[in-house]
Amino acid sequence: MSNIFLSIVIITYNSERFIRSCLKSIYSQDYQGSELIIVDNGSSDNTVAIIKENYPQVVLIENKQNLGACKGRNQGIEIAKAGWILTLDCDTILREDFFYNAKEFLNKPFSSKIGMIQPKIFNIDKKTVYSCGISLSGLRRFYDIGKNQPDDGRFNDYKYIFGACTAAALYRRQMLEEIKEDTGYFDERFFFLVEDVDLSWRAQKKGWRTLYCPEIVCYHKGNSSGFDKKFRQYLCFCNRFYSIMKNEGLLRYCIRIFPLLCYDLPRLAYLLLTNKYLFRNIFKRILANQR
Repeated sequence: MSNIFLSIVIITYNSERFIRSCLKSIYSQDYQGSELIIVDNGSSDNTVAIIKENYPQVVLIENKQNLGACKGRNQGIEIAKAGWILTLDCDTILREDFFYNAKEFLNKPFSSKIGMIQPKIFNIDKKTVYSCGISLSGLRRFYDIGKNQPDDGRFNDYKYIFGACTAAALYRRQMLEEIKEDTGYFDERFFFLVEDVDLSWRAQKKGWRTLYCPEIVCYHKGNSSGFDKKFRQYLCFCNRFYSIMKNEGLLRYCIRIFPLLCYDLPRLAYLLLTNKYLFRNIFKRILANQR
């Protein structure tokens, strides 16, 4: 039986600006009982060379092209040996006590139905919050809890939340196996963005819970993928809609006609006029994702 308690899965894509700091923050900690898996999505810069030359102990999967964050994470999770999986964005830096506090918490007796643990993620300025987990509103919009707000004591308590942000999130292997679909642990049709909302939603429907743990801390820069704002906007809009259809269904959503009329239809009309990706691809993607 493996003595590895934590498997870390990182996705890289032209990440040479970030990967050194990320890996330095990992290897400067007590690394015993952990394994590190990096999935590179076809980088054309020096990302892979940096990893191979400086961190030969890393388990490295090299994809020939960008298969998306969902596919990449699934590849890493498939070969991970531990009972808990830590997903990290490549532009995340762990605080020096991250592993210690994570191990301390995982060694405590807590509910077997906690399937996700959300660390406190700061922006890179270390003063304002990037995410304390995911919240889902009545309009079925999703938010990073505490986004860009000062760390003034409001985010220092343990609490149950809707879901975990994959920039830094701990997932129980048992939960991942239970909710896995034919499209993967993370639904690979999403490519990236909103996939963590979808996974959290699926887990919640099966009785799993997410716990926010404020003493497990890291720092995140954001948008390391390098995709332009309009493309991210397009993916965010489409993937949110797919997630709602998967987890709530069209009938239940339309019964709540207020959000459809007041938020979604005006937003769709606006984006069709202003976002070239949405105008070109929305109907193609809807048809491709009907399974």
